[in-house]
Amino acid sequence: MGVAISSFLIFAASQVGTPGPANMALLATGARFGLRPALPFVAGVALGKQLIIWPIGFGLMALALQYPLAFSALKWLSAAYIFWLAWRVANSSLRAGHVADKAPGFAAGLIVHPLNPKAWAMIATGFTSFVEPGTPPLIATAWIAACLFACQVVLHPLWCWGGQKIASVVAGKPQERLLMLFLAILTILSVIFVLIKGGQA
Repeated sequence: MGVAISSFLIFAASQVGTPGPANMALLATGARFGLRPALPFVAGVALGKQLIIWPIGFGLMALALQYPLAFSALKWLSAAYIFWLAWRVANSSLRAGHVADKAPGFAAGLIVHPLNPKAWAMIATGFTSFVEPGTPPLIATAWIAACLFACQVVLHPLWCWGGQKIASVVAGKPQERLLMLFLAILTILSVIFVLIKGGQA
């Protein structure tokens, strides 16, 4: 009984490090506000995944099998929220002081992963593919949570910092509008990919 920790860490890093709704939000936030002002948002995004991991570890997926329509509705509502975030990105500016905006805070980051279809799919795969049958739920959930959090602590700030660096090159230039549209389109495509992949599973 146990968790394939090394294998799961590789899987987790590949998932946390690749484009998805959360990373696009981090990239766009870093581009708009810079890494330092966005750190509370980054922390919220990282900790928000724990709000999914623990319920799934203690049987939420079994509940999903009993009420598939409710969870399907939740999935599409979550996708709609991410699409709304993408629309905001597409219509935002990188210029400092443009409108009286400030970086989203911890609470805003906290809800990104609970409303992120990729996060749900990633965590469900972790429990179904890397946890041996019979492993106590507390042990399995603690390892899954720790591995994902470790990856997020390293990779989420990098996405935000990457956005800041990109913005330093294009802010106030004609390419700025194209960048924001590109980030918004990537966000939408990442959600569509997860939804299609989930529908084929």
